[in-house]
Amino acid sequence: MNQFLLFAAETAQETAETINLFEMEWPDIVKAIGFSLLTLLCFYITAKVLQKISERVGRSQHIDADLAVFLGRVVKTAVMVVGIVTSLSALGVDVSALVAGLGLTGFALGFALKDVISNVLAGVLILIYKPFEKTNYIKVKTYEGTVVSTDLRYTVLQAADETRLFVPNSILFVDAISVAQQAPVATDEPANE
Repeated sequence: MNQFLLFAAETAQETAETINLFEMEWPDIVKAIGFSLLTLLCFYITAKVLQKISERVGRSQHIDADLAVFLGRVVKTAVMVVGIVTSLSALGVDVSALVAGLGLTGFALGFALKDVISNVLAGVLILIYKPFEKTNYIKVKTYEGTVVSTDLRYTVLQAADETRLFVPNSILFVDAISVAQQAPVATDEPANE
């Protein structure tokens, strides 16, 4: 895979050095656009294959199905971004400013969405390590209840009074958790005086 990406980058760079769409004749322009689209198609096929492989590996490692799909999408998106940059480079577009812009945009989005990203990463780690399971009774900080579900952002707890609590995953990952197989039984015995 790395050799393919290296070959594609070298080929795109060589092509970009010789291509300037504004100084070319129509047959050469069509040829450059065709090569660029072919490069993008190759990256698309590679992205789909890698997405399926990562989902299959995730499921074989007994990772949550939703998490395996999420990881597959991340792999596909990363390969497609590289493919778009490579195909633009094959057209003769100077992609150095685009790559720098993507880096700055990524930094700005990461800083703006740090809480969301923190919860998503904590959700991924909770789904991988599974410190508790569905139907376990957990206590963390002031939250307690039976686990209904865990997704990438929240863990949903069913409290004793039938309310649902949406606890951010970052709290569950950072703070100490008390896990019981079932909810404690409340006794109605009067206290001894």
